[in-house]
Amino acid sequence: MKTRILLFIMAGIALMVFIVESCSKPIDDPGKNDPPGNGEGPSLPATPYDYVNGTAGMPVYLRNYLDNHPGVDNMPAGNAVTNHGATLGRVLFYDKSLSANNTISCASCHHQDKAFTDGEAFSKGFAGGLTRRNSMPVVNLRFFKAKKMFWNLRAADLETQVLMPIQDHIEMGIPSLGALETKLRGITYYPALFNAAFGTTDINSDRISQALAQFLRSITSFNSKYDQGLATNLANFTAQEKAGLVVLQRLNCVECHSDLSTVFPRQNPTFFIADNSGENTGNGSNNALDENYADKGIGELTGLAKDQGTFKIPTLRNIDLTAPYMHDGRFKTLEEVMEHYRVGAKAHPNRGIQIPNGGYKGSLTETDKANAIAFLKTLTDQSLFIDPKFSNPFQ
Repeated sequence: MKTRILLFIMAGIALMVFIVESCSKPIDDPGKNDPPGNGEGPSLPATPYDYVNGTAGMPVYLRNYLDNHPGVDNMPAGNAVTNHGATLGRVLFYDKSLSANNTISCASCHHQDKAFTDGEAFSKGFAGGLTRRNSMPVVNLRFFKAKKMFWNLRAADLETQVLMPIQDHIEMGIPSLGALETKLRGITYYPALFNAAFGTTDINSDRISQALAQFLRSITSFNSKYDQGLATNLANFTAQEKAGLVVLQRLNCVECHSDLSTVFPRQNPTFFIADNSGENTGNGSNNALDENYADKGIGELTGLAKDQGTFKIPTLRNIDLTAPYMHDGRFKTLEEVMEHYRVGAKAHPNRGIQIPNGGYKGSLTETDKANAIAFLKTLTDQSLFIDPKFSNPFQ
């Protein structure tokens, strides 16, 4: 009798253990393969955000410019932005599972509230190492005519660029594209997203590249005070802001930081980087930071003397939020940048012809500097930083 009672008690205990374990580890848990920190996956709207018509609100002056210069738009016919494709790209952009240890995403170096930079001179990678160069903003990439990406233009186009940080041994540390594909195939929320974007659940590096590129091309910024003011001849500007635009035109800053069609004759510049990529085509493109560059930039790839110390020219849009500045983040403020051009310009042989040896000095007064900075702040697009379609879907 005692033996039967003991066996009954033991069987009951075993049943309770089984029930507890079954409840705490459900076999059909939809998030069991998801990486740490992503919970049950991204939170997405039932109807995708509209990424296709992201340029619908573009000011008339910019629309007219693009209509007359269609080559500025680098979106390839084989990878046009779609709502489902950009949605998948948004998830990939913010997903930390694209790094070797699930700690770093593309967005870790490109924060929406910092105009898609990270506020650091050099970005921290998945294992704590630092990148070689400052994180560039990823806004209006669709309208970079030269198509090439990175400070040294080493990626031929955006589709090529987006896979490179993922495999970089400092940035995200995934050992190969095959390893990336295998990892994403094991995450529960991706098959449906790939199916919506491409028509099948097949997950491969080409589709990862295309989706990321679609999302990045959808990040556009045309709603700054400057954009709004051009419709009324800058009636919304202060006298200081208007004077600051004149400073940038007078010192030929717009030759590098805008399209040439609005530079000659003097017009209101678009501040699109359309004609000057940073490559030295004969008139110099170096910004006179040093006489001897430790980082050779484009010259590191080409080995040509004319390319030594030259780098991709960044956009001035949202520049008030993209500090620190230059390829190595050496300047913390716009005031430091302007002071460099006033008295700090070095006699580098590849220096842009717009920059005098030693700087602008007397032709760039303290008042001019303050005016120029006041104008540069009008290029900030506040709507970009609160737009939910560019936000983190894992929050």
